[in-house]
Amino acid sequence: MDTVEVREDFNRQLNQELMNAYIYLSMAAYFDSISLTGFAHYFKVQAREELEHAMKIYEFMADRGWRIELQTIPKPKANWSGVLEAVEDFLKAEEENTKRIWKMVDLARQAGDKAAENFLQWFVNEQVEEEKNASELQAKVKLLKDHPIGLLMLDRMLAERK
Repeated sequence: MDTVEVREDFNRQLNQELMNAYIYLSMAAYFDSISLTGFAHYFKVQAREELEHAMKIYEFMADRGWRIELQTIPKPKANWSGVLEAVEDFLKAEEENTKRIWKMVDLARQAGDKAAENFLQWFVNEQVEEEKNASELQAKVKLLKDHPIGLLMLDRMLAERK
């Protein structure tokens, strides 16, 4: 196995990070449309994080002289049945991203690409945090299911995310 497969995987992940940013920006727009501006802020910050992840991959690829190929990003979902469905989609997206990162690590290891494997360790650690944040948000929303005052308090807390 050579690094061609590793390069292709990095390109796919770069585009996936951009797609996740697009999804989270769509979630922000949804929350803005229902006047949950704290949730909207939270997902705008999340979208920026995903863009930073994409740029981290981009720079690594550029540093190695790898060809970067941007792909079409499909239109993201724009509406959810409510807050819970949106945060469940957030958690699912992060869980799927974790699986992709782990597969990338395995592929880099099989290819003997130590630089790629080492680089990806940051993403492995980052995904632990991402899944934790998404899981905690889902748990809080589930807890507040039929309590609009609690949901508004959570919305206010989320507005403080840096």
